[in-house]
Amino acid sequence: MLNEMEMKRGRRRMDFTSEEMGCWKKLKGTPKSAEDSDLFDALPDDIVLCILCKLSSTASCPADFISFLITCKRFNGLGLHSLVLSKACEEMISVKAKNWSESAHRFLKLCADSGNAEACYTLGMIRFYCLQNRGSGASLMAKAAISSYEPAIYSLAVIQFNGSGGSKNDKNLRAGVSLCARAAFLGHINALRELGHCLQDGYGVRQNIAKGRRFLIQANAKELAAVLATETPSAQNAGSWLTWNPLLHHRYVSVAGWTFLSDFGYNVPVPETHPANRFLSDWFSDCEGSPGPGLRLCSHSGCGRPETRRHEFRRCSVCGAANYCSRACQALDWKLRHKAECATVERWLDDGGEIEANGIDINVDVNGNVEAMES
Repeated sequence: MLNEMEMKRGRRRMDFTSEEMGCWKKLKGTPKSAEDSDLFDALPDDIVLCILCKLSSTASCPADFISFLITCKRFNGLGLHSLVLSKACEEMISVKAKNWSESAHRFLKLCADSGNAEACYTLGMIRFYCLQNRGSGASLMAKAAISSYEPAIYSLAVIQFNGSGGSKNDKNLRAGVSLCARAAFLGHINALRELGHCLQDGYGVRQNIAKGRRFLIQANAKELAAVLATETPSAQNAGSWLTWNPLLHHRYVSVAGWTFLSDFGYNVPVPETHPANRFLSDWFSDCEGSPGPGLRLCSHSGCGRPETRRHEFRRCSVCGAANYCSRACQALDWKLRHKAECATVERWLDDGGEIEANGIDINVDVNGNVEAMES
């Protein structure tokens, strides 16, 4: 009797265990069904594209976007959508000259074909100046200019002023001034400065000194506003960058009819170089060497443009050692570097001239004109 009862209890235990096993199998199969109905996969493509567009427009470097794309297959597939690439920011598509490759070229072309004005301008500059594909590069810059991208409009103006990619007879000063005016209207600082010098000198437009000075004032004001916009409020209050030297307060240095803040003793930081110009500088200085036999680079370190034919750029009329693609680059380089290197006074002394230094400041403007002002 006892053996029969123990056997029945054992069967019940085994039956109960089998029921538990069945329930466990059902529970084990539940995650598989949940995986089949993953909420992420259920999201519409429009929402995922919106997230990717936000990421591409705020990425701090290309690696941020690439590392995000490789997290899953769906991101990788939608990451190269034309809508996402059209929103790519300047930092995301910035390419270093040392990292230039065919894959980088293809990626920039994808962004440009998607209508990204920044990519059109960057790839246009690289093709025009570095790869010497003038027609394709100019077409890409024109595509960006149609989208009212100010750097592209200004670059086309520089090409027109110099006749870049052609002969000396291909210069079109009126077209250059017109493009500068368009870029200046959109707020481009170098275009404002270039237009101011053109009006003061009567270069490609009827001379109007007063109007030219007003454009130079606007260029300096926008330059200062750009610096203030990048500084934190604490840095602005502390005056970390805007320092004043009282010994230079009464020193007047004339620059094409207007004075820069740095000439009053204020140390204003150098404007940040555009990635396309930085690419040109690195390409010709570190990677590929000189632009060609007898060709020179613009002496302004933030430009990077090379000559496309011999004697295309203008020389400094005082020392003859500096070369500039535009008056804006000449003005910027003068206040940042060339003012301390230009050999005007030394040449006068070598020629036997005498200069009365007591009570007189000798000043040289961006056009090489010498001006003596009583202090």
